[in-house]
Amino acid sequence: MTEVYDGGQLAEDLRTLVDDAEALLRATTNAGTAEVQERAQVTVQDLRVRLAALEERLRERARDVDSFVRDNPWQSVAVAGGVALLLGLLLGRR
Repeated sequence: MTEVYDGGQLAEDLRTLVDDAEALLRATTNAGTAEVQERAQVTVQDLRVRLAALEERLRERARDVDSFVRDNPWQSVAVAGGVALLLGLLLGRR
């Protein structure tokens, strides 16, 4: 069974985490001081900005990789095979 890396799923999980943090912040509105709530809101907003930047970088990297693989299919196969060979050797030692 192979595990496939899904950058879109990672971004979705992070987005869900931010949404949950906001919901928790709203739920504790009456429980904390105004200063703590304000700091938490600023932190959540900062997290949203960083998440958007991360998503954009992931998209750019995915486009770069896709372009490279389309331009150099055999070189890409050779690199993937070399990485698989090295991983096999390293994991085979255990």
